Amino acid sequence: MTFDINSFLILIFFSVFGYLVGSIPFGLILTKSSGLGDIRNIGSGNIGATNVLRTGNKKLAFITLIMDAGKGTFAIYLGVLLFNFLEISNFVSLELLKSIIATVSVVGHCFPIWLKFKGGKGVATGLGAILFLNLTIGIIALLIWIIIAKLFKMSSLSALFTYFIVPILIYYYDKENYFFIASLLISIICWFQHRENIKRLLKGLEPKI
Repeated sequence: MTFDINSFLILIFFSVFGYLVGSIPFGLILTKSSGLGDIRNIGSGNIGATNVLRTGNKKLAFITLIMDAGKGTFAIYLGVLLFNFLEISNFVSLELLKSIIATVSVVGHCFPIWLKFKGGKGVATGLGAILFLNLTIGIIALLIWIIIAKLFKMSSLSALFTYFIVPILIYYYDKENYFFIASLLISIICWFQHRENIKRLLKGLEPKI
């Protein structure tokens, strides 16, 4: 692989592509189309599944969760198809491409251009991306999230713990450095998006699911 202007343009194209896929606000689209109004005016104002759950519609919250996770996976999947179709392996490695799309899809979810860069917290989209990068670690991360959520009834705590563990698991059990960097960046983004939750957790004021 050589890095030149072609490589740079390819990375820019796939970065924009991954960002746009990740920025699709399924929570907002689903709640509005279901007659529940603007999800940004409910609860935390977040567009993710946890806030959709605050509408009382568990089915819609579950669908939002699946679609938000799905766009993280789907963005990388489409990127891989384009990579193979365009035959660009001489310019960019597939592992680098996957890692970039994984990261920017989470950025897109958290900071969507359509919503003045005010989106979700990246938990589900990040998990979807991690599942594609390393299926085993993705499943472990999902199980960790579920167990912590069941034990403590706090979505934020389960997300923070999960994204603390994920980069460690990838560092030790995945030989691809690009995947580790992507997982670390995704975790940093998710922790940053939970900064208000962290303050409430420290004060013992974080609401339960």
